Amino acid sequence: MTPPNALVITAVTVPGNLDGREDARDFLACQAMREAQELETWGNLDRGYTLAEELEHWRGTPYEARHLFVARIGNETAGMCSVTLPLRENLRTAGINVLVVPAFRRRGLGSQLLRFGEAFAQDNSRTSLDGYFELPARLLDTTGPLLPAKSGAGGLPANEPSTAFAAASGYELEQVETSSRLPLPIPADRAAALEADAAVHAADYELVGWADTCPGHLVEDYALLNARMSVDVPTAGLDWEGEIWDAARVRRDEEALARSGVQALVAAARHRPTGDLVAYTVLNWRPEVPATVLQQDTLVSGEHRGHRLGMLIKLRNLAAAQARWPSARSVLTWNASENQHMLSINIALGFRPAGFEGEWQKRLG
Repeated sequence: MTPPNALVITAVTVPGNLDGREDARDFLACQAMREAQELETWGNLDRGYTLAEELEHWRGTPYEARHLFVARIGNETAGMCSVTLPLRENLRTAGINVLVVPAFRRRGLGSQLLRFGEAFAQDNSRTSLDGYFELPARLLDTTGPLLPAKSGAGGLPANEPSTAFAAASGYELEQVETSSRLPLPIPADRAAALEADAAVHAADYELVGWADTCPGHLVEDYALLNARMSVDVPTAGLDWEGEIWDAARVRRDEEALARSGVQALVAAARHRPTGDLVAYTVLNWRPEVPATVLQQDTLVSGEHRGHRLGMLIKLRNLAAAQARWPSARSVLTWNASENQHMLSINIALGFRPAGFEGEWQKRLG
């Protein structure tokens, strides 16, 4: 018999839908915990997945298995953890996340949940574990000394609970990402000046764009750019190898977004002499969070850098976003703190720091 004060961890069944299904109880409990965490940390749900996104995400894909667990003490929900397992590449790695509700903190439950997740990862032959957590920018000015990232760029408050927990659990802070927010609309004179300055350097390129679905004649090139994105962005010392992308993977990703209710805009640059797609940037918008746009990938192929393509494609996509999603009042983006080139583009556009995200890693054995 389970003692009444014991922590019981149960695998969550991801329901086919949420229409009065009893098997949705645990899934909805996890969603409630995630939303409460977002509100506690940020005071809004701008960064969090919507319920439809979570439902789609936790079903997993042929490229990643995703496991969700709920923890209870008696009849009370005390926390949750998750483990994600790449299935095509990065077969040594696992992503682990742990959350404990406020009423049950400072009892060692987070450590119990983390050990459970780590054991699950090891049972699946994973030896490199990673996790992340984002903090509001204001905390860096109020909570004492920083723990520096191993990348050499940025740090997190050493005494902040999530930082202290990760470090005490054997995780190393490999990288810090800066999250930034851009108010919308962008002043027309600022956008015009930035575009005029950048266009002088990009005579050999033309801009193209699409909403939600990549045109068929561009999808192979777009898949190649997605593959490059997985290796070209700074990853510090994280144990990460490139992903393999093809047209089928692009289409599957687009279909998953559509099922989640997420709308997307892509702006890209094509090299006139070769016809190759050489740069792209993606914005996402959710009707449930109408005031906020999320900046996703931005990439310029290495051999085509130096032509201000990053600025041009971002300007094109932001203009399209303001036209398509007039309720949007800001854009959120994330960049590795050592990625000074992309950060300088964002600063010129008007982005300002909003938070800092730690990328943590623990190697086993």
